[in-house]
Amino acid sequence: MKVAVAKYPVGQPADFAAFADKQAVLLQQAAGAGARVAVLPEYLSLELAATFGLPILADLQASLAAIQQRHVDYLALFANLARQLNLHVIAGSFLVAVGEGRYRNRSYWFTPEGSHGWQDKLQLTGFEKKTGVIEGGDALKVFEADGVRAAVAICYDSEFPLPVRTQAEAGARMLIVPSCTDTAAGATRVQVGCLARALENRMFVAQSVTSGLAEWSPALDVNTGEAAIYAPMDVGLPADGVLARTGGGQVWALADLDFAALEASRARAQVANDRDWPGQSAPSLARARLEGFRS
Repeated sequence: MKVAVAKYPVGQPADFAAFADKQAVLLQQAAGAGARVAVLPEYLSLELAATFGLPILADLQASLAAIQQRHVDYLALFANLARQLNLHVIAGSFLVAVGEGRYRNRSYWFTPEGSHGWQDKLQLTGFEKKTGVIEGGDALKVFEADGVRAAVAICYDSEFPLPVRTQAEAGARMLIVPSCTDTAAGATRVQVGCLARALENRMFVAQSVTSGLAEWSPALDVNTGEAAIYAPMDVGLPADGVLARTGGGQVWALADLDFAALEASRARAQVANDRDWPGQSAPSLARARLEGFRS
């Protein structure tokens, strides 16, 4: 299965048609390169705030309210592109109104048949908490694409091992991480989280990012990091865990993921964090005690 992850250049579309044209061009590039799965970044929907002009685009809460007018069009756009291009499209994330002035950061997965599912972001960053209107999700999901089980962990969620472990125990062998970070430290945190989840669970991890400057937006103003596809650091796989990574102005990083080889690697693993995971739950390790030194 060939997977493409985007280093998405954030722009300022004049209207929904311009936004739609941009998505079509980018996804056609991924499909033309042989991708079966294409991953767009977190907060993709906030680019649509630009279509409403001032003062809305400069006000995050006004932007969140305004982009709800584009939600149905957003779903139709990506359902059609997924079907036309015979592509699984993880369309970044859309901040969806869920009532009473609250929003959830929701990542939609569109299939080549035109259907879709979603995973909500569970853990909120400090930025999201400060908005006072974004709330975390309350369910973990696993999807199946071409016989491969996969899951989504939106940005910060990739830094938490236990929910991803639950997805792995439900059969996920690929983790999709749509992300958006505005500092080098933030980009590093997500990268380290992705590498750790790949190691712990013997899974592939596909991370997309936003890139460039969007000074008009209070949420997409500065964007850092590289899109990458990660693997466990083990026999037959990259020593640094990196299968593919963007660089410079490159938009897509692609890798052909061999899930049969991933499974086979268990038998000759140098380490087996996935298999040895239960050892952490030994009753004797449930608590740490303060131990005095002995002379």
